[in-house]
Amino acid sequence: MAADLQAKYTKLALEYSKLRAQNQVLKKGVVDEQASSTSLKDQVKQREQSLRKVEQEMDSLTFRNQQLAKRVELLQEELSASEAKGKKSKNKGDSPSQQGLQQTQSVFDEDLQKKIQENERLHIQHRQQESQLKVQLEALERDHEQHQAVVDGLTSKYMDTIERLQSDKARLEVKSQTLEREAKECRARTEECQQQLRKCQSELSRQVKKSSIVIQEKVPFNDTKFSDYNSLNVPPHNRRHQLKARDVAGQALGFVQDIVAALLNFHSYTEQRVHIYPLDSSIEPISPLNQKFSQYLHENAAYVRPLEEGLVQLHQSITEDTVTVLETVGKLKDFADHFTSYTHFLQKILPYQLKSLEEECWTPLCTSSLTSKNQELQSDMKRITSLFDKLHSYISLLALPSVRQDSMPQSSSSAVFTQLAACLHSLHDAVKEMSTHYSQKASLEQELSTITQKLRTTNECLLASLGSLTSSTGKIATFFSNNLDFFTSSTGYSPRGGAGALNPLQAESMLGNKKKASDYMHAIRKPRPETVPYREALLHRRVLTSSTESREGLTQQVVASQEKIARLEQEKEHWLLEAQLGRVRLEKESQRIHDLETQLSSALGGGSSPAHSLGQAPGSPALTSLEDGEVEERGAGKEAMLSNSLVGMLTTTPTNEDVGDEESREQLIKTHYMARVGELTTQLQVSDSKAVNFHAECRALAKRLAIAEKSRETLTEEIKLANQNITRLQDELATTKRSYKEQLSMMSDHLCSMNETLSKQREEIDTLKLGSKGHSKLLKKSR
Repeated sequence: MAADLQAKYTKLALEYSKLRAQNQVLKKGVVDEQASSTSLKDQVKQREQSLRKVEQEMDSLTFRNQQLAKRVELLQEELSASEAKGKKSKNKGDSPSQQGLQQTQSVFDEDLQKKIQENERLHIQHRQQESQLKVQLEALERDHEQHQAVVDGLTSKYMDTIERLQSDKARLEVKSQTLEREAKECRARTEECQQQLRKCQSELSRQVKKSSIVIQEKVPFNDTKFSDYNSLNVPPHNRRHQLKARDVAGQALGFVQDIVAALLNFHSYTEQRVHIYPLDSSIEPISPLNQKFSQYLHENAAYVRPLEEGLVQLHQSITEDTVTVLETVGKLKDFADHFTSYTHFLQKILPYQLKSLEEECWTPLCTSSLTSKNQELQSDMKRITSLFDKLHSYISLLALPSVRQDSMPQSSSSAVFTQLAACLHSLHDAVKEMSTHYSQKASLEQELSTITQKLRTTNECLLASLGSLTSSTGKIATFFSNNLDFFTSSTGYSPRGGAGALNPLQAESMLGNKKKASDYMHAIRKPRPETVPYREALLHRRVLTSSTESREGLTQQVVASQEKIARLEQEKEHWLLEAQLGRVRLEKESQRIHDLETQLSSALGGGSSPAHSLGQAPGSPALTSLEDGEVEERGAGKEAMLSNSLVGMLTTTPTNEDVGDEESREQLIKTHYMARVGELTTQLQVSDSKAVNFHAECRALAKRLAIAEKSRETLTEEIKLANQNITRLQDELATTKRSYKEQLSMMSDHLCSMNETLSKQREEIDTLKLGSKGHSKLLKKSR
């Protein structure tokens, strides 16, 4: 029960920590959302200010354009007046100089007309752009309002979630306080258990000393004299070493599973790349060499999967009851064989890999940088293949002691483990370098114009598999380096006397002896049944040997014994009640005798002297009545005793004096059984209340867990949607900002061009004014 409560409390503490972490994440998300919303508001305000500035500039430009238009109208009126005067002077007579002036004036008029038309066209374009910008501004304002509504809704949801989480936090804090109190109680009980453990340890040490003295005195022979027979002895069991070995094997299995998955993906994506490369469509899709290479790569699972299966079998063979050393781990040889086949597979596909990269360099689209990267990848593949070959050599060396005892000295195993760890680090560095080169190659291929989406996706998957392989090799290399002391240390498993090592040929027999010894120890530790006395066994021997149905007879005896026990229990309850009744009757009889004595004393004091009354004859009426009463009482008592000897029978003689006794007896029986029923009812109610409480608590915890899971999923989805909305808003803001910048640049360029045209028009008008003034002066002089 205490273990279940402790498990519940640990589960509640974990849930509380999870909810607390989720609360912090949600708070951070709300703060980030508020910051992003404020930044978006600031950006919208800045955009509105910039739009207002642009509108003001547009208003000033329209005002300036209106002024210029009025000025142009005035100039046109002056020009028409000057033309009218020129016509009048023409009627009078035109000179050659006046004709030239009229020609230049007509040219100026045409240019002025063109400028006026261009100015009108610019005005129309400006109005169109202004209307478009206003429409875009209104759309942006609507989008801003919608985004603001979404942000407000998310903020309200987050605030509700925060309040709910704070209430849950308060409840969990209260529960944590109760758990802390219970933890204190558990610690107190733990201290008591530790004290008991110390007492047990001291007692065990005393027994060990006593046993060692007995062994030294009573065991005069030494069974470790001959090494051949000593190897069959079961070595001392090191459970801590076994647990550590199983833990290490489990961790290595997890890392190897990751490496196997990464290798499968790498070979599969390499096969896809061989099929979709080269990039040039004029070249045939795949060469015969690449076709052969693709077939070999397609068979990679047959060589990679057995690595995982072999290590799974090795992990399953390491248990607490086995002896795990290099001489007894036969499954390591199977794993080494699978690793050998995979190394041969790598050596088989290496020439095809190198040739495939060389063919990629022959393609016309392959640049010099891609060629250099392909050469680096060729060297990386050679290095990785050689490192796998080296790993195969070390693993094969470690698997040899389980086949032959003299294959490798025990002192050399630590050196092999050290070299294996160093080789794993080298493999991690080589895979990391190859991943870097593949990444650079993929980035160079991205720049090519003929790259397809399929090749781009394959490169991304290939890089992902290489990244997974890099992390997995790094983890297993770090794991071997951290546990190198465990691998190189002495296992503690050796024959008795510490001489020599375990013989692999005799290891199986030794494990069988160990199992037999374990079974024997379990058998002798069983409690012995109670023995029958010798004389009683001799008396019942004839009955047991002559009986053909001894089993049925024993079963009947057991049933009869159980019935007798039940009957005796009933009699026990009956006699307890009888004792209570007898006590009550004794009190009543003593009270009645006391009353009779008082009556007798009063009667004797009032009638005759005591001597006379005592000296009455035996046949006197008073004595006769007393004797009759005593005889009746004795007869009644005898009858009651006879009736009480029957099991479960509580009948008495129905006299007038015993009526009250019978009622009191029934009342006592009723009181006794009612008290028993009340006690059982109370116990049942307490048990039911505890069960209902635990059931309700479990249901509440299950509901809260389900609600927490649902809220976590909904909050995760909402956070995803919020992040998507934020990215979309940021993209829209960036596009809007970009478009505004482009439009402002276009407007500034347009304004500059308009200013230039206006300045040119002013210059032309000034020249025309000067020409008209000179013409008027000439006319005056001619007059």
